[in-house]
Amino acid sequence: MKFKAFLTDNGTSLLEKRFLPALDKMGKVCHLYFTRDHTIFLHNLLNGDGVQSIAQFRKEALFDNYRISSQNDDRIAFTIDLSLLQRAIRSSVSIYAEMGGGDDVGTGSNRLQIKLVKKLPPNSHQPLPFLTFESKGYKSAVIQDVPISKPLSRADVLELQSALDMAQDLPRTLVQVPDLNQLQNYVDRMKHVGDLLNISISKYGDLHVQISTTLITLGAEFRKLLVVGEQEEVPAEDRDLSAQSRTQRAVQRGDAQTVQVSMKHFAKSLQCHLAKPDCAFYGIAQEGACLTVIFQFFIPGSRQNDKSISLHCRLPVLDPGSS
Repeated sequence: MKFKAFLTDNGTSLLEKRFLPALDKMGKVCHLYFTRDHTIFLHNLLNGDGVQSIAQFRKEALFDNYRISSQNDDRIAFTIDLSLLQRAIRSSVSIYAEMGGGDDVGTGSNRLQIKLVKKLPPNSHQPLPFLTFESKGYKSAVIQDVPISKPLSRADVLELQSALDMAQDLPRTLVQVPDLNQLQNYVDRMKHVGDLLNISISKYGDLHVQISTTLITLGAEFRKLLVVGEQEEVPAEDRDLSAQSRTQRAVQRGDAQTVQVSMKHFAKSLQCHLAKPDCAFYGIAQEGACLTVIFQFFIPGSRQNDKSISLHCRLPVLDPGSS
């Protein structure tokens, strides 16, 4: 089992400044999964508890000279502490700059190499696995070791891959929320009111968010959003109804779904804004199985989707929903 690659400038920036801060909010520990073509960070895929998050990068988005081999069809996975990983990358970047790296990452002798190793820690009789970062300079090298779990067995890798494949299923209707800050502000105000959030999404392009207690009901509606997938026109007789009435009628027609999620989970998923997505899509899986949030990234300087990066979350529902 071998893995070795060089982090590019772009890859270092993506991880250190955007994705690791966001993913750390999902949970301190996650699975890091390397395949021939992708690097994937996975939260909660092997247990049904909590928010599932999947951040996937094509190898070219993070690395060059990417080399991997294993008996598990060139797939390697393990768990890692994200705060330790972030600290190692940040420290390596600082050290690299002090060694005179400048703008020549990946082209000169000063390069940030990452590889899997086994080492014998002090006062230990058994080698342990590490993800090692090596900053090479003209006259010296600085090595930092990030402890990881024992790599997953073939059976566990297959289970992880199967869970990943299942998590790729998209809802039939997705609505685009172009301004996450507006949604974030609403949640910040509402999260102290109650613990449960009702989410309704319609084929008309409506996203309705509501929190209720025995004393108060508060809601926000986002209308005429861009719809991807199955969509319908709002019936003329419904256009002047209240948001709640319109949503109820849409659910009865099969034009909308409603689920209940944890306010804590919903707020946590919004922390993905730290990865600086350009927009987000919300959808409810078939039979109300989960609430899916897909974050979209554009190629810098364009409105074209960057297919080398993907990030999405799946929130467990507290109610089977209605469809």
